[in-house]
Amino acid sequence: MCLSIPSQVVEVHPEDSTVTVDTMGVKRQVSTHLMAEELEVGDYVLIHIGFAMNKIDKADVEESLALYQEIIDKMNTGEE
Repeated sequence: MCLSIPSQVVEVHPEDSTVTVDTMGVKRQVSTHLMAEELEVGDYVLIHIGFAMNKIDKADVEESLALYQEIIDKMNTGEE
């Protein structure tokens, strides 16, 4: 199973078809070679093995990030 955390585009690098994304505070550069549409700063994407796979809307992002934060909080408190 693969879980993909929504990542926000913070820089666009058209010269090498990559973007820099912020994933819950961690920044990294990923390829946009598999994207059909152009990405802009502020867009949210899902990433798999270093490739931006698809753009997602803000409502889905907020729901997903809330669920991930709930998981992290439970792991930190030892709850099941």
